[in-house]
Amino acid sequence: MDTGVLEQRFEEVYGRKAEHLYFAPGRVNLIGEHIDYNGGRVFPCALSFGTYLLMARREDRKTGFASMNQAFRGEFDERVFENKPAEWVKYPLGVLKEFADRGFDPWGFDVLYFGDIPNGAGLSSSASIEVVTAFMLNDMLNTRLDVVELVKMSQRAENVFVGMNCGIMDQFAVGMGRSGHAIALDCGTLEYDLIPLNINGYKLVIANSNKNHDLVTSEYNVRRSQCEQALAAINREIDVKHLCDLSVAEFEDVKHLIADDTVCRRARHAVTENARVNEAINVLQKGDLVRFGQLMNESHRSLKEDYEVTGTEMDTLAEEGQKLPGVLGSRITGGGFGGCTVSLVAEDDVSGFVEKLAAVYHEKIGLSAEFYVADIGDGVRRIY
Repeated sequence: MDTGVLEQRFEEVYGRKAEHLYFAPGRVNLIGEHIDYNGGRVFPCALSFGTYLLMARREDRKTGFASMNQAFRGEFDERVFENKPAEWVKYPLGVLKEFADRGFDPWGFDVLYFGDIPNGAGLSSSASIEVVTAFMLNDMLNTRLDVVELVKMSQRAENVFVGMNCGIMDQFAVGMGRSGHAIALDCGTLEYDLIPLNINGYKLVIANSNKNHDLVTSEYNVRRSQCEQALAAINREIDVKHLCDLSVAEFEDVKHLIADDTVCRRARHAVTENARVNEAINVLQKGDLVRFGQLMNESHRSLKEDYEVTGTEMDTLAEEGQKLPGVLGSRITGGGFGGCTVSLVAEDDVSGFVEKLAAVYHEKIGLSAEFYVADIGDGVRRIY
C-alpha cells in the first residue's frame, strides 16, 4: 500500500499531518469454523492485507473518525456511548468504550482508516478495525496492556457495544499472527501454538463470492444458541464445559440426549470440526498436504449439511473449485452466509483455477467473484 496516498488524504480531511501509522491484518481461517465459541481449536492465519490507521492528537476531548472506504464521517465525545451510531464507527467506538470502562481517557485524536480487506467478505475487516484501534490507544495512552488483553477488549467491544456475539478467533489472529505461520488456538483457554505453514509448491487462494453477509442480522446468533441448547441437553447426564471437549466417539454415545434433530446436527458439526482441526494440524506438521486438503473438503461438507451456513454461492465456489486441476481442498471460510472460500492450489495451476472458477461461478450464479493469492503476514503493529 502506498502510504503517501493515506497521508495526503489525512491532510485533506483534518488539515494537518498525521503523527503515526498503524496496521492490523485481516485473517483467513484455514479450518475450524463455528467452533471458537464452542471451546474448540481453530487454525487461522493473518494476511498481508488489512486495515491502516493514521492518527494525530488534538487538544479537546473529542475524536474524529474518517475512512477512505466509507462515506460516513463523525466527531464524537463520550456522550456517544449513550446513543451509539449505526454506522461503521460503532466498531472503533466500542474499543474506546473498553478503554474508558477501565479508567483510561481515550479521547483527543483524529483518526483515518483505510482497509484493503473486502468488506463483508468474511476476512475479519471488523476485527482488524477493532484491534488496530486498541493497539493505537494502548500505544498513545501508554497503558502497557499486552496484545492478548487488547484482543480480549476488541472482542468484548464487538460483543457488547456492536451486539455481535462473535468468538475470539478473529481478533486473536489479527493481533497475534506471524508471517509464515498459522495459529493453533484453543478458544476455551487461549492457549496457542504457532505452526509453520509449509505448503511449498502450493498457494492459498481466497475467492470472494461478492455476496455480502451481515452476521449481526444473520443466523449466526441462532447457531450459537442451538449449540448452547445441545450442550445443556448433554449436561443433563454428563458434565461437559464445551461441546468441543467431546471426542467424536463420546458424542455418539450422548447424542440421543438431544431431542431436536437440527440442534443435534449443529452439535455434531462442532464436535467433528474440532476433530478435523486437530488432525489437520498433525498432518500439516508431517507435510501431508493431500490429507489436509481432504479435511478442508470434509469441513465444507459439514458446514453445508450439518451447520447449514453455506448457501448456493459458497457451495458453487467450493464444490466447483474442488473439481479443478491442482486443487487439494476448498472450503468456505468465515462465519458463512456469503463471504469467501479458501482453496489449496498447486502453484502452477493457480491462474487456470482462477480463470475456470470465475467463469463457472458467473455462469451458475450471475455474480463476479474476486480472487486473492494469500500471503501470510504478521499481526498488529505500528509502522511509524
